[in-house]
Amino acid sequence: MLSRTVLALLLATAAPVLPALANAPPAAQAPHDGALVSTEWLEKNLASPKVRIVEVSVDPGVYERGHIPGASNVSWHTDLVETVTRDIVSPEKFAALAQRLGIDRDTTVVLYGDNNNWFAAWGAWVLAQYGLVDNVKLLDGGRKKWEAEKRPLDTRAPEVAASKFPVTQAASNLRARFGDVLAVAKKERDEQILDIRSPDEFNGKIIAPAGIQELAIRAGHIPGSVNVPWGKAVNADGTLKSPAELKKLYAEAGIDGSKPIITSCRIGERSSHSWFILTRVLGYNARNYDGSWTEYGNAVGVPITNVAGTVWGGK
Repeated sequence: MLSRTVLALLLATAAPVLPALANAPPAAQAPHDGALVSTEWLEKNLASPKVRIVEVSVDPGVYERGHIPGASNVSWHTDLVETVTRDIVSPEKFAALAQRLGIDRDTTVVLYGDNNNWFAAWGAWVLAQYGLVDNVKLLDGGRKKWEAEKRPLDTRAPEVAASKFPVTQAASNLRARFGDVLAVAKKERDEQILDIRSPDEFNGKIIAPAGIQELAIRAGHIPGSVNVPWGKAVNADGTLKSPAELKKLYAEAGIDGSKPIITSCRIGERSSHSWFILTRVLGYNARNYDGSWTEYGNAVGVPITNVAGTVWGGK
């Protein structure tokens, strides 16, 4: 596999440059979209000192088998959450992680991963709560597109100079809590809940996708929520559909940005993908409910809607 130094030299000599700059890493360019970077853009900027690449995948060993050159590995279930309490990573633990990754406030952070960037989007949601918003991007198409295009992979973990990222309290305006969604379900708050699970999960025919552990007691959805499965927002190659297509998709379900939105799924990872689209691509006001159905579907004394009537009966 190519080292970052060799790769930088190859990229630097791919086009005419001034002799004094021949060995310098390429400067970061403005991505084609404020929220996304293309595979072409990222390959051109692999060696930029202002770009940090982070993989957040869920399948074991995928990073070690080969990753984008220069990418650091982050585990969503140990690095981005508290491992005992069900919560996002603490301010102190996040600061240590950002320092280890070499991330400063002005660093362009490109996140990518497997499973259509589900957990990379979760990472973007966590980073946003700690003040890293506009400079955090998703690689459009994630690992799927990068590998399909046979772009370079490396098996070595990069050596990264530690940053001095400060301990910062997490913002609360990007995260919905149980009480928030319950207030919407009871029509005490004028917000919209976007459930991005499959139709069978939403309607209550099943509790979880095939092969996934069922972590809720009941099946169904939060009353008043609308269903737009996350996959409808994605092209066959893993890239997101155009902003115009996305606006139309959500508008058909009554989501047009005129009201605050809460995204929800089973454990909050698929819904973070839709949260990213709504907030970063379309500019809507949205929060992610990471408790999602595993919290709401287990709560005592709350209303649910079960169209299928297959679990616990009734509606």
